Amino acid sequence: MSNPEVQPPVAKQVPHRWHRPSGDVDDPWAWLRDRDDPDTVAYLEAENRYAESFFAPHAELTETLFEEIKSRVQETDTAVPVRKDGWWYTARTEEGLSYPIHCRGASREAATDHVLLDENVEAGDGDFFSLGLFEVSPDHSMAAWSADTDGSELHTVKIRNLDSGADTGDLLLATSAWGGSAWSADGTQLFYMMPDEQMRPHQVWRHTIGTPQSDDALVHEESDERFYLGVDLCRSGEWIVIEAASKTSSEAWLIPAHDPFAAPRLVRGREADLEYGIDHWGDRFVVLTNLDAEDFRVMTAPLDDPGTWTELVAHVPGQRIVAIEPFADHLLIHEWANAQQRIRILGVDGQCEAIDLGEEPHELELDSNPEWHATTVRYLYQSFTTPASIFEHDIATGHRTLLKQTPAPNVDLSLYVASREWATALDGTRVPVDIVRHRDTAPGGPSTGTAPCLVYGYGSYESSMSPWFSVGRISLIDRGWVWALVHPRGGGELGRRWYTEGKLMHKRNTFTDTIASVEHLIERGWAHPSKVVIRGGSAGGLLVGACATMRPELFAGVIAEVPFVDAVTTMSDPTLPLTVTEWEEWGDPRTEPAASYMLSYSPYDNTVATAYPAIYITAGLNDPRVSYHEPAKWCAKLRAVRTDRRPLVMKTEMGAGHAGPSGRYDRWHDEAMVSTFALAISQPQH
Repeated sequence: MSNPEVQPPVAKQVPHRWHRPSGDVDDPWAWLRDRDDPDTVAYLEAENRYAESFFAPHAELTETLFEEIKSRVQETDTAVPVRKDGWWYTARTEEGLSYPIHCRGASREAATDHVLLDENVEAGDGDFFSLGLFEVSPDHSMAAWSADTDGSELHTVKIRNLDSGADTGDLLLATSAWGGSAWSADGTQLFYMMPDEQMRPHQVWRHTIGTPQSDDALVHEESDERFYLGVDLCRSGEWIVIEAASKTSSEAWLIPAHDPFAAPRLVRGREADLEYGIDHWGDRFVVLTNLDAEDFRVMTAPLDDPGTWTELVAHVPGQRIVAIEPFADHLLIHEWANAQQRIRILGVDGQCEAIDLGEEPHELELDSNPEWHATTVRYLYQSFTTPASIFEHDIATGHRTLLKQTPAPNVDLSLYVASREWATALDGTRVPVDIVRHRDTAPGGPSTGTAPCLVYGYGSYESSMSPWFSVGRISLIDRGWVWALVHPRGGGELGRRWYTEGKLMHKRNTFTDTIASVEHLIERGWAHPSKVVIRGGSAGGLLVGACATMRPELFAGVIAEVPFVDAVTTMSDPTLPLTVTEWEEWGDPRTEPAASYMLSYSPYDNTVATAYPAIYITAGLNDPRVSYHEPAKWCAKLRAVRTDRRPLVMKTEMGAGHAGPSGRYDRWHDEAMVSTFALAISQPQH
């Protein structure tokens, strides 16, 4: 399928022996970790040239798919304006421009009148631009904004005068956008995050506007490498909250927003397996915690004693409360119930109302609601068949108003059908699988389906994957594909236990659940047995890599985006970003039994001399989360040991990081390439 004149790259093999508790192993491609080795970049560039040779014969198809995606997007568009105090804030896009333009005005109608920040201008001619912070000061005169220009996730913070549009001389270098930021009530102080060498946000600093960064004050530091720090301003504007969180416990401190120089006040000391978050709710604090509540409950605490908690909303097993948002007269509770999202509205009078939008698999998220005294609630709804839609819910009347549905030109939404099915895992556990297809794509009988099927999965970090609308996905569906989203254990769709049964010494459940889901799709006739392509990124890349090495014959293709595939080696090195913080997710392979267990599923270690599916791998040279060397080593090993001649393609973004290209047109082109790969390996006639 590629240009026969371009030969697959061959990575050199250098003897290298790793000592592991489960036994010493040879790793002849370990040298790829050295970015300064000229052979490393040369190999990545050679793989990029080979990728170009693969896609070259399909250039017309890629361009067709790109144009299809672009035709389904209203390129010039404006987000629903959001009111905060006397201003209406929004963002807009323009045809031909890659990034949003942030604006505000004195009324809803005038929200685009005054440009606050044009990301296109700030990006300039650079290959990468990612906006991090964009925090408006309490008096709306300034905004703290930050940008990453190479994908490294190190951000430079600037302060912008929102009236003049000019940045002040304030410049905060090498900051982290992961942990957030917070303004003091008077707008003279900005709290921000600094990362350590492993990119862990570990320090909260306070910057006085108009002074150099060298004069900034260290407010709080976290020495335990398992914990990330974050800082935020309560919705009421009265308290600044500093939070330290590991995978299994948390701790919080409070600073009055009107007294930013006050020492942080501890809420409740950290305890093993105790998680909590605190927010301000009028005459009390409100706390979301797993204290004696596996799937969390809501508590209240006095303002003068935030560590003493009284139950407000009881724990319901299997009904995971993921977030709470306090307003002056009500509290929003965001939760997962039976693998579906919903919102409950709890009034200060104790009355409770649920926003539940039916059985079709969907996403239901709180939208921007900055007004403390708001009498309405905005939320976002979308599904496989409904574009992202912003609704406003009147709390007093229960009336719901659609403010905007993201336009999807050239899409007839009535042509698509979504449903949920339940696969049966090896141990009898029922696993939800969400399916979307063209209404004319009907299932066959048992194991007689004719449709190609793309299966997407993640299944880690308790991240729940709610169905989302995608104009890129339609290109496959219109060509007769079925698209399926699996929800294996390791995510959080069915409560905290769904997560714990897919992590640490239960991690293999994530992969076997996914394999069982694919077998279910084939058995039910939704997928042709030889036309299943599996796709996932980052920890989802581990998922697809593990599935491909466990059951290579089950898949026609694998799309592994920035995949975490060398788990044992990476998690054995505490000097790498994220390693120490993630031992509570994967285990510490420097000791048994974690070493042998992780070795049993790590894709790199389980790549052997056998026939594999066609594989498309992506990487980012500046990726701080999944280093480029993991996918690169995996690709090199696959080339050396596999016994098949199916396509094996790797594309590395040489100027980007974990998220890939930053501009929307580049992202659309990347999506077109993914679809091209899937079509090329399953339908050669295209």
